[in-house]
Amino acid sequence: MSAALPLPAPTAVEVVVPVYNEEAALPRAIEELTRQLAALPWTWLVTIADNASTDATPLVARRLAHEHEHVRVVTLPEKGRGRALKQVWSASEAEVLAYLDVDLSTDLNALLPLVAPLLSGHSDLAIGSRLTRGARVSRGPTRELISRCYNTLLKGTLRARFSDAQCGFKAIRRDVARALLPLVQDDSWFFDTELLVLAERSGLRIHEVPVDWDDDPDSRVDLTRTILDDLAGIRRLGWALLTGRLPLDDVREQLGRGRREGRTGSQVVFFAAIGLASTAAYALLFLLFRQLWPAQLANVMALLLTAVANTAANRRLTFDVRGAGAVRHHLQGLFVFGLGLALTSGALVVLHAVASAPHPVVEVTVLTAANLLVTVLRFSAMKWWIFRPSPASAG
Repeated sequence: MSAALPLPAPTAVEVVVPVYNEEAALPRAIEELTRQLAALPWTWLVTIADNASTDATPLVARRLAHEHEHVRVVTLPEKGRGRALKQVWSASEAEVLAYLDVDLSTDLNALLPLVAPLLSGHSDLAIGSRLTRGARVSRGPTRELISRCYNTLLKGTLRARFSDAQCGFKAIRRDVARALLPLVQDDSWFFDTELLVLAERSGLRIHEVPVDWDDDPDSRVDLTRTILDDLAGIRRLGWALLTGRLPLDDVREQLGRGRREGRTGSQVVFFAAIGLASTAAYALLFLLFRQLWPAQLANVMALLLTAVANTAANRRLTFDVRGAGAVRHHLQGLFVFGLGLALTSGALVVLHAVASAPHPVVEVTVLTAANLLVTVLRFSAMKWWIFRPSPASAG
C-alpha cells in the first residue's frame, strides 16, 4: 500500500501589486518583495494585477511569473486599483490578503508587523500609517498637507478613527474581505477609505503600523481628480451611512461581532448637536402654540413633537441603531418624555406661582433651562437603557 502524498499547505499571505504601465518599476518591486517574503515564516503568493496596461507591463509581468515560482499574473480589462483588489481578493483562498504600491514607497520591513496581527487573530485589518507615532516620512509639503487635511476631513465627516486612509500598504483577513467587499462601491482611489470606514462601523479591529515612507517623485496620480473623486466618495458614503442603507448589522452578525456599544465621546457630540436643534425647535414651537393655547398645553405639544424627532435622530445618528426595535425605542422615549414633561410643567407651575402673568419670553427662558436638565436625563436614559446593546448582541 502506497503512502498518501501530503496535501499542499494553504497559502497564508497573498500580496497583490496593482500596476498600470509600470514596465520599468515592476521588476525591482517583485525582486524586493519576493526576497522579503521568503524571509517570513509563512507560505505566500504574489499576484501582479495588471490594470489594462498599454505598454510592455503585461509582458514583463509574465516573465517575472515565469522566473518566480510564487508569482502569478491577473489581467484586468479596466483600470482602477479598487477594481483590481476586489477581483483578486474575492477569489483568493489565502488567509490574509495584502497589497502594496509598486513604487515601494513603504519600507518592506513593515510587512511582518502588518501581517502578523491578522494571522494571529488579534486584528481584522492592518494598515500602514504615515501619520502615527513612529512613522518616518519623506515627501513634499504639498502632499503632506493634502494627506493631513484629507484624514482630518474623514474624522470630521465620517467619524473615522484610523490615522491614514490612503497609504498604499494594507492587509485584511479573508473572511473579513468577503463580508465587506460586496459593500464597497468605489473601484479607484477611494476604495481604501470606504473599506476602512465600513470596517470601523462594523465593529472590526484595525491595527496601525507606523511605516518608513519615501515619496515617489515620479508618481502619476492626478491629485486634482483624486481629490474631487474622494470628496464625492465621502458624500456618497456619508449619505449611505446616514440613511442606513448599508447592512452593517449583517456584517457584524456574519463575523460574530454583534452590535458594539459606541464611544461616549463621539456620542456626546452628536447628542449635543441634536439636542441644540431640538431645543431651538422646541422654543419656536412653544412660542407658536402659545398664540393658540395656554402655556401648559403649548408646552405639552411642543415637547411631544420634539421628543419624537429627537428619539429618531439619536437612534440613527448618535447610537447607530438600525432595523427592528423602533417602536419599543419610541415607547421608551415617550416614557422619558413623560419625565421631562413633569419637570418642565413643574417649572411652569413654580413660575406662575411667583409671577401671576409672566411674559411668554420669560416662560420659554425658564422652560429652556428646565430642558437642559431634561437633556442630561435623556442622554443617560438613551445610552444606558433605551439603546443599550443586549448581552447577546454586544459580544
